[in-house]
Amino acid sequence: MEKVIFMKVQKLSPVIGLAAVPMDLGIFSFLDVVTLCRCAQVSRAWNVLALDGSNWQRIDLFDFQRDIEGRVVENISKRCGGFLRKLSLRGCQGVGDNALRTFAQNCRNIEVLNLNGCTKITDATCTSLSKFCSKLRHLDLASCTSITNLSLKALSEGCPLLEQLNISWCDQVTKDGVQALVRGCGGLKALSLKGCTQLEDEALKYIGANCPELVTLNLQTCLQITDDGLITICRGCHKLQSLCASGCCNITDAILNALGQNCPRLRILEVARCSQLTDVGFTTLARNCHDLEKMDLEECVQITDSTLIQLSIHCPRLQVLSLSHCELITDDGIRHLGNGACAHDRLEVIELDNCPLITDASLEHLKSCHSLERIELYDCQQITRAGIKRLRTHLPNIKVHAYFAPVTPPPSVGGSRQRFCRCCIIL
Repeated sequence: MEKVIFMKVQKLSPVIGLAAVPMDLGIFSFLDVVTLCRCAQVSRAWNVLALDGSNWQRIDLFDFQRDIEGRVVENISKRCGGFLRKLSLRGCQGVGDNALRTFAQNCRNIEVLNLNGCTKITDATCTSLSKFCSKLRHLDLASCTSITNLSLKALSEGCPLLEQLNISWCDQVTKDGVQALVRGCGGLKALSLKGCTQLEDEALKYIGANCPELVTLNLQTCLQITDDGLITICRGCHKLQSLCASGCCNITDAILNALGQNCPRLRILEVARCSQLTDVGFTTLARNCHDLEKMDLEECVQITDSTLIQLSIHCPRLQVLSLSHCELITDDGIRHLGNGACAHDRLEVIELDNCPLITDASLEHLKSCHSLERIELYDCQQITRAGIKRLRTHLPNIKVHAYFAPVTPPPSVGGSRQRFCRCCIIL
């Protein structure tokens, strides 16, 4: 075993001889968690070096052991102490408030903490982080459903450097929690509120008024959000580059107009299932937001080829475009897209599931898109295998996802005996 470890360490630093390796603490800093643990079992000398806190500044236990208990986190925190800067406990459901209190007390220099899916934790954990971890910058609490407004208030009071916060699916959070958060964490750059179903426009108004540095905002399935709240975001957060409002079915073209007028740096827009959006709004957006790279317009059922024409003219950086269930899109719109500024060296993914007017002609229009990596064509009934085959002659590495209904067998002719499968015979 020692020989195997020697070989792995030597690959990391070939200029150091075998004899010097056990005595060089710096070498161990390049090893992952699993290898460090194995090194610690080689000898007493290696145990001391491998488990030195300076080697454990960044720890991700997700791929190592997700069923760890709280005492493991406590032991790690005691060993790492002030060295630890980044820790991921994503999916570690056995870790609770007590372990994280010990962690917070010992690792006061932590900057990045991922607790996504740690379902046992409550507001007590955020209280501990607030009290001891003032350098915290990135915190992921997604799916920690016991989190309430009290956690956001605590973070506001004790973690003023917070830049990224994910509280997706923490559905007990309301506008009062958001108000408390932004009062003390005005430097937020990324905020995910996906699935926070109690949030109303008032919460967005607090964000718009207090978070001028905001770059990324996720509001997916925040069903109570309307134009009023999002317009406030657009007017107060001019640096916005990524907005997800998928499932916010109350928003209209007023949002697209506000984005076009106030957020010229927008790169990502996800508005799936926002069925009130039309060509008029997307025209304003495309003419003002030339850096758009990814757009999810699935089930924006009112848009037509006109939107694709505007995108092809004004958005040369477009890489990913979802038009699934946009049933008014035709081959002509895809033709403009295929001839657009983004087509030849930018467009990588296009999704056209359930676009009934799309035919093999669209595939012909896309064959010059040399960067195209994937195309979705489920339930496009006018697309044929022959059309896909022709596309692949031009783009041999493209991934095509399509579905073809099985051909109905012809009725039996003459007086031949009808054939039944075994199931029918048994029945």
